[in-house]
Amino acid sequence: MKAARLKDILATATDKLQHRLEAEVLIAHALQKDRTYLYAHDQAQLSDDQLSHIHQLIKRRQLGEPIAYLLEKRDFYGRSFKVTSATLIPRPETEMIIDQVKALRLPHHAKVLDVGTGSGCIGLTLAAEYPDWTVCVSDCSKEALLVCQHNRQALDLTNVVMHQGDLLLPWRGQTFDLVVANLPYIAPDDPHLNQGDLRHEPATALVADEAGLSLIRQLIEQAPQYLNLGGYLILEHGYDQQAELKKALQNHGLTEIQGLQDLAGHDRLVMGRWVGA
Repeated sequence: MKAARLKDILATATDKLQHRLEAEVLIAHALQKDRTYLYAHDQAQLSDDQLSHIHQLIKRRQLGEPIAYLLEKRDFYGRSFKVTSATLIPRPETEMIIDQVKALRLPHHAKVLDVGTGSGCIGLTLAAEYPDWTVCVSDCSKEALLVCQHNRQALDLTNVVMHQGDLLLPWRGQTFDLVVANLPYIAPDDPHLNQGDLRHEPATALVADEAGLSLIRQLIEQAPQYLNLGGYLILEHGYDQQAELKKALQNHGLTEIQGLQDLAGHDRLVMGRWVGA
């Protein structure tokens, strides 16, 4: 990338990536400008430092690194969240959890828990949407919780409690009106792990034993001890796991069990309610 005019840099980057929009987004990020700047100042001469930064971003993208990691951010439910290689990249289908929570009748001062929060996109979104709620978030990864803490501060949220630990263990002795989770649900031998963005996302946030169901099953088993009477459990899962998880919810005493599909028609969420043994 020897050319120094912004117009030429954009053309070269587009050729390398075979994707005009990605080239625009990465160059604008490197320059700390919006994309309209690229066209309003297409004759601008770039410094060596700017060229070096752009070159590094383009090379990393050519190697398959996700755009979200290169930008260190991804939008979720209308808000920007920091993401790093320590966290999953928030996906549009996960926004279904927020929509489903909004359809529930929860107490005005509800206490909710997001297990395996990662970047915090689910729990922090609920905290922002419902300032009167107490939202607890946890993750087994210290690095992921640091990202979540950054996002909590960036969103200026004061109704969030954070703890590190496995599943529900950090919350012993506490009960909640709602528990939500997007836990690892991909089988270790799933070929999709070698494709696309999944190649770069943390395996500990993607993969679980027992055909991807081990952690979700553990959470379902533990959940009744942590739910208030009338409390809900909402779980994201893989496209072929809903029937199995409905059975698990029923076997552990949850009722009003529902399975929900995403906009593409794939089974995506399962939900149950705890009304007592």
